[in-house]
Amino acid sequence: MSRSPIELKGSIFTFAVVHLYTLQPEVIYEALIKKITQSPTFLKNAPVIINLANIPEGANWNKIYHAINKSGLHIIGVSDCKDIYLKSAIINTGLPLLSQGKNIKQKASFIAQEPYQKIKTRVINTPIRSGQQIYAKDCDLIITSSVSAGAEVIADGNIHIYGMMRGRVFAGAKGDISSQIFCLYLIAELVSIAGYYWLSNQIPEKFYGQSARIIFSNNTLKIQPLL
Repeated sequence: MSRSPIELKGSIFTFAVVHLYTLQPEVIYEALIKKITQSPTFLKNAPVIINLANIPEGANWNKIYHAINKSGLHIIGVSDCKDIYLKSAIINTGLPLLSQGKNIKQKASFIAQEPYQKIKTRVINTPIRSGQQIYAKDCDLIITSSVSAGAEVIADGNIHIYGMMRGRVFAGAKGDISSQIFCLYLIAELVSIAGYYWLSNQIPEKFYGQSARIIFSNNTLKIQPLL
């Protein structure tokens, strides 16, 4: 029996969501370039979703589309578009229209909102190299070694990292806002809890290279000394 030439599988990918608040393509372009310059590891040539919830009717999508492409970002979809004519223009550029829950804010695209129960803890004793992705499904994740820049660690529960914490770190990946991140050396490119995230330039400078505990409280991320 011959094998099918294709196979569809569920997977986990991380996408930044760009919320637009202006119709001016040149302003959008300059703002994107500034953000990319601040966090090139995370944003340079990155796939992104464009959120149009705050854009009024009458936007020229073609100009906005070209401004975003010119910045080097790659649009993979558009969310929260309410203008029927704008929707038509988006579809004509070959992009899908996406929908999001009303309370989603700065969320990575793989985040689900269903409650879950933690089953166990996954422990990894080896370094997580650049390009590697580790996912602890329905449990906490403990890494006793370091996480390199360009690596990605994801857990549905808490994350504990006892070596250098570089790379991108996602706790509460299924939407559990009670999840936390604990680390001894904070040098991350991105930290996220339940989809709410900080890029490296948003992490308070005084915690750079320090031990830290990152939590979600009062609708925002907060950081505390661990020791």
